[in-house]
Amino acid sequence: MRRLLAAVLLVAFSTSCGAPKAATNAPHSPTTTAPSISAVATTAPFPADVPPVSAAAQAAGFIDVRTVVPDAIIDLRYATPDNFTHTPLYPADARCLVHQSMARGLETAADALRPQGDVLVFWDCYRPHDVQVKMFQDVPNPDWVAKPGPYARSHETGRSVDVTLATRQDQCPPERQLGGLCLLDMGTDLDDFSPRAHAFTTDGVSADEQANRARLRNAMSAGGLTVYSGEWWHFDGPGAGVERPVLDVPVD
Repeated sequence: MRRLLAAVLLVAFSTSCGAPKAATNAPHSPTTTAPSISAVATTAPFPADVPPVSAAAQAAGFIDVRTVVPDAIIDLRYATPDNFTHTPLYPADARCLVHQSMARGLETAADALRPQGDVLVFWDCYRPHDVQVKMFQDVPNPDWVAKPGPYARSHETGRSVDVTLATRQDQCPPERQLGGLCLLDMGTDLDDFSPRAHAFTTDGVSADEQANRARLRNAMSAGGLTVYSGEWWHFDGPGAGVERPVLDVPVD
């Protein structure tokens, strides 16, 4: 699986899996809660340039997430066979594109995480409509994969992201090593189609795994981003649930 550590120039923004899927459990308070996180303004290391996005992406109001989270680890699973369809759905050079309305929230979340040595890992960002169609064909269950329709929202509008955390850790199992850091154990991988994937579940999820999920949620919440209760990794930005015209924007 492709592992890419993207480190790029921080650019300040002054503007602030498809449609959200039907929740299969009601959110409730987790047994273990990570300490509250306050946003801390810091400068990310290792700056470099980010190529401009395509004209189509610009017209849609998209930015490359690395312009606001320069130390982000970009690990787009759907650009590799390491996903539930077992085939690449994006080109190998796919970029993590998000709508500019998510910029400030993601920047704030990343700033909140850095003092702990934590880094955001992006598994999915903007998702083209045809990819959503392919996903639903493979798993035609709207509880797990949003059914594509005549409109776009959530990932299809670049207003949702699938993320996890990596951190500095002396001891790290080989399967969790990524970009020189160690993926936190969240209890499941991306697209785990079981109740253990629910954001607030306690069944089958250890206290440490619950705390790691809360650690991620608290940081994203500091940026005004909301977790989807059915998937601990899925976070919505402003207007994610609003129905919009279907886009035709390349991800590379």
